[in-house]
Amino acid sequence: MTSTDVTKEAEDSGPSGYAAARLRLLTGGTRSGPPRRAALAGLTDEWLSGLFDAGTAGLRGVSLVAVGGYGRGELSPRSDLDLLLLHDGGDDKAVAALADRLWYPVWDLGLALDHSVRTPTEARKTAGEDLKVQLGLLDARHLAGDLGLTAALRTAVLADWRNQAPKRLPELQELCAERAARQGELQYLLEPDLKEARGGLRDATALRAVAASWLADAPREGLVDARRRLLDVRDALHLATGRATDRLALQEQDQVAAEVGLLDADALLRQVYEAARVISYAGDVTWREVGRVLRSRSVRPRLRAMLGGAKAVAERSPLAEGVVEQDGEVVLARTARPDRDPVLPLRAAAAAAQAGLPLSLHAVRRLAATARPLPAPWPAEAREQLVTLLGSGRPTVEVWEALEAEGLITRLLPDWERVRCRPQRNAVHLWTVDRHLIETAVRASGFTRRVHRPDLLLVAALLHDIGKGWPGDHSVAGETITRDVAARIGFDRADTAVLATLVRHHLLLVETATRRDLDDPATVRAVAEAVGTEGTLELLHALTEADALATGPAAWSSWRGSLVADLVKRVAAVLAGDPLAEPEAAAPTAEQERLAVEAFRTGGPVLALRAQTEPAAGPEPAADPEPLGVELLIAVPDQAGVLPAVAGVLALHRLTVRTAELRSLPLPDGVDGSVLLLDWRVAAEYGALPQATRLRADLVRALDGTLDIAGRLAERDAAYPRRRGAGSPPPRVTVAPAASRLATVIEVRAQDAPGLLFRLGRALEGAGVRVRSAHVSTLGANAVDAFYVTGGEGAPLLGEEAVSVARELEELLRA
Repeated sequence: MTSTDVTKEAEDSGPSGYAAARLRLLTGGTRSGPPRRAALAGLTDEWLSGLFDAGTAGLRGVSLVAVGGYGRGELSPRSDLDLLLLHDGGDDKAVAALADRLWYPVWDLGLALDHSVRTPTEARKTAGEDLKVQLGLLDARHLAGDLGLTAALRTAVLADWRNQAPKRLPELQELCAERAARQGELQYLLEPDLKEARGGLRDATALRAVAASWLADAPREGLVDARRRLLDVRDALHLATGRATDRLALQEQDQVAAEVGLLDADALLRQVYEAARVISYAGDVTWREVGRVLRSRSVRPRLRAMLGGAKAVAERSPLAEGVVEQDGEVVLARTARPDRDPVLPLRAAAAAAQAGLPLSLHAVRRLAATARPLPAPWPAEAREQLVTLLGSGRPTVEVWEALEAEGLITRLLPDWERVRCRPQRNAVHLWTVDRHLIETAVRASGFTRRVHRPDLLLVAALLHDIGKGWPGDHSVAGETITRDVAARIGFDRADTAVLATLVRHHLLLVETATRRDLDDPATVRAVAEAVGTEGTLELLHALTEADALATGPAAWSSWRGSLVADLVKRVAAVLAGDPLAEPEAAAPTAEQERLAVEAFRTGGPVLALRAQTEPAAGPEPAADPEPLGVELLIAVPDQAGVLPAVAGVLALHRLTVRTAELRSLPLPDGVDGSVLLLDWRVAAEYGALPQATRLRADLVRALDGTLDIAGRLAERDAAYPRRRGAGSPPPRVTVAPAASRLATVIEVRAQDAPGLLFRLGRALEGAGVRVRSAHVSTLGANAVDAFYVTGGEGAPLLGEEAVSVARELEELLRA
């Protein structure tokens, strides 16, 4: 059935016919797109026009007007109908009766309706008071009735908008900025709002309004297509959910992707991000142009007066060869020849970032259209300009985005295409892969004074995740790509090898520091062998911190920083030639001895809580040092079930475990047995820490079996149900080979949940192994834990036995 047939069916059957025709149109197999939106708008036009004609009964001076999205003829399946009943102020009762005959059939069909009844004067007055109303009227479209009345209103509203543009456009810009602050940036969100987020449909509408003001215009290349793609996705979202939602939730993304003909949810998000990036960049350029025009209007009369009426000419200040500043932007000099100067794009970008100024749209497009490709390997100046750009701090982001919008980045670095707009389905990451790489370079620029080769640090920051566009381990793929890119950029063999090592091992320090026993010589020796030199270790330390800071708040903390710094110090000593001594059992501190004696004397657990802090960085000491967590010392006569009991009690009190070490202390001569000493770092999930006396009381009950930890945790989960791990990958438990000569290291990767450490501890106890230490790390919703375990005699587990224990843990977590 064609759209004409559908319209005819609606006309013949009234409201019920319209509903049936509407349903047929939306479910008839036609994919989301402009034709279906136009057909739905046309179908609705005919129906409403019929209602209007039937209700006027000779009434004159009245018209029905579509505004907003409906006025643009773009109806999504669950869009509101934005309608204005316009009248000349004649018969108010007849107009009110007509309004009832229009609005009630819409409501009866369950359609969302945004309606108003106004005279032209009232409409203009309301628009002058409410910016959103004025924006809606800019798209006013006549549906039925007095065409002259509608046309006069449109003409007046457009004239008002253009006359008031110097005042209203700053208001519109502020409205867009406030919305962006609330909703975030569409191009980076895993569950974006297609309409309200920055770079979404609201911003596209705002750009149309700016163009209608005749004060400035948006870059048009790609803008219409970007807006269409977002509308297509919203159509599919409405059909998938059956609701008028603009939030692209994770659980709907695969279905929406199929509806718009894409492979999967990642392909969908990438297309959404690309569209949002086009709209965001157009917005940046447009609002910059609006500001420039408004400034020139306020300054030019004064300049002309000072110059005696002569025409003012914008001053041009040189920044670099072929690059100048003009009117707050970086432009190309009149003598610049991009077709003869292949380094000019990088030189202009570096100059703009160093000056903290935007690259003009005209300059970027000229460079994209005429710049000659760089030879391979790059000349030294090109490599230096790239390093300067990357080391310019926060201004690098805006300049890089301008180059990327016109395709210059992928021309310089072809491998960039695979990571461009690539989503990262990990709550820890704030950015897409490409933006994360730039953010890492921005963070690394703050560390360039603490390394001997800042150029290598900045380039490694740019490339460290470049392998995420390829299958397999992104660090391994990234090493190969980095060797190729580094050679093309012009680094020599030695520097290329260092860059490849940094990319290959960019996760080594933080993963080792948080998941391995730093007192085990095998841990330090393995890192030293991987890094190779002190210079590379220095760079890797800075890259590790920059990478984590650029990832998001959950990826870095003072605790993680202190562990990494400790590891770096130990590895540096080995690389400097200091012998690596075999570990000896550390002598207990006076505090630990006191607790052990008291535990022996009382026959029960003894606890002590002590805050751990470090001073903030800087020349002046901080008034309040940053907490690293709380040290929890527990001494208890050695017995079965201590690990799960302690972990369970801490879970009941909502304490997060960061590290956990366990060891036995012998009792005085002549006394059989030993005292188990637990030295843990914990932090409150929220609220204040519980008192040590309460922890001890619950631990006593847990050890004697009178506290049902599993039952209590289950009751709490039932009382406060939380969705956990919807769509998350299954848990994985592995044995790390050769990670230690003193114990077997079992690694657990699973969805974090209250009581997870309790369950793991109970399973390890049930398997008959002893936990020497545990290194617990939580990244977003992911728990990454490593347990150093031994058999009953204190020796590492045999191969098959270790694999069996790992398999049991994995089965437990999957249950």
